[in-house]
Amino acid sequence: MRAENFRRIAGKAILTTNSHIEQEHPDYTAKSRVWRRYRHLYAGGEQFRENAAEYLVRRQKEPLEVYEERLARVFYENYLGSIIDWYTATLVRREPILEFAGTNEPARSFFARLVQNCDLRGTTLTQFFKLLLTEALVCGKSYVVVDFPRADGPALTRADEDASGRSRAYLVPYSADEMINWSHDQRGELEWVVIRTSWLKQDDVRSFGWKRETRWIYYDRQKFEIYERRGAEEKTIELVDQGNHGFAGIGRVPVFELKVSEGLWLTDKIGLLQLEHFNKSNALGWALTMGLFAMPVIYSDREFNQITGESYYVQLGPNDRFGWTEPAGNVFQIAADNLTRLKNEIYRVSYLMQQSGDGSGAPQSGLSQQWDFSVTQEILRAYGDIVKDSIRNVLNAIAEARQDDLVIDATGLDEFDITDFSSDVNDAKNLLALGIRSHTLTQQVQKRVAMKYLSDARQEIKNKIAGEIDAAVGVVAAPDQQEVQEEKKL
Repeated sequence: MRAENFRRIAGKAILTTNSHIEQEHPDYTAKSRVWRRYRHLYAGGEQFRENAAEYLVRRQKEPLEVYEERLARVFYENYLGSIIDWYTATLVRREPILEFAGTNEPARSFFARLVQNCDLRGTTLTQFFKLLLTEALVCGKSYVVVDFPRADGPALTRADEDASGRSRAYLVPYSADEMINWSHDQRGELEWVVIRTSWLKQDDVRSFGWKRETRWIYYDRQKFEIYERRGAEEKTIELVDQGNHGFAGIGRVPVFELKVSEGLWLTDKIGLLQLEHFNKSNALGWALTMGLFAMPVIYSDREFNQITGESYYVQLGPNDRFGWTEPAGNVFQIAADNLTRLKNEIYRVSYLMQQSGDGSGAPQSGLSQQWDFSVTQEILRAYGDIVKDSIRNVLNAIAEARQDDLVIDATGLDEFDITDFSSDVNDAKNLLALGIRSHTLTQQVQKRVAMKYLSDARQEIKNKIAGEIDAAVGVVAAPDQQEVQEEKKL
């Protein structure tokens, strides 16, 4: 990643265009157009309407004026966006449960604050990973970078780090199309990455015009480099900052990927069906609209040379007849049936057949409904496992970089009906009533039930309750251990 095409001006590294930092990974280049299309399909609304010319198929030899009028009347029934939002909202209906193994109380307090504000913008950890999952369901993957505040001068002790805020890790989300280049080692771990972002900026309220600024951030296992180009017309890229990042001590790239498999990539499964539904529904809508403007027909043996219009009358002879031309409607019914089938197929491949609502009026048996939703629950659990694995990886890496001596686990995200809590309590009672001599089992069951009921409580409250349960079970454990010793003596 070292550049050869640069020069130094006043002590600053200035890169020329087409430099190493602008290079794109072949996979990124291949998928960038697909990601753009998928974002339009997910967003819908005015964003899709502005780009509808890319998706509304023009008929062979269709006059341009007719096609432009169809574009002006375009509409989009966004099933895809609703399906993705339903999955993410249902998945995080209850927050994941975080369990900390270790005695470092200051570290526990730090992670409790991190859970409530993980990006220094007031976003909770659950909401943050909900956004990451949404991005992954649209584009197949998303990224999170762990960063630490930078301060002037070295920190001599850990207390100095905490006081200056250097140890206050925070998370930064990045989309799939912002990670433009990367490299993996033989074990599949990242060796380095390049992230590109851009935004519009006006230098001053008294200046005229907006400029597009572009930033590239390079991370490897030790250092970071930040490059910027100010204004699209600029021909040079400037190195504005560099140094060691917060994960240099553990020798890893501070970038984590949240990725779904091909089978769980919803937009990729639904995209073509959604586009077909879009074109068919707009064609049917156009045909129905044109059918409203039926043309008059006059049946007469005489030559017809009268002027017609809204303010004119038509004079007919004794044997003349007047009528209207309009379609018979057979193809309209076929098209409507096809749209219903496409809609049902969109929900079927999304494992949400029970939500398709085909309007046929045919009742669905209770067993069939239960089976349909059981499949949906398994897909939700698969998404939950992906999110929990990502949370574990990120938080344990932060704990390792901070040298907190904690092991963090994420559980939950496996129950999706709020009415299930009473059955969970009964299951816990029945399990404990078996009399299994395991204090660890008792602790875990009690904590699992308590954390599920208090899923919306602050993390420090959850930590306190978990500690009280551990202490209480430990007190009860003493007589049991004494009984075991007495039984051995006998």
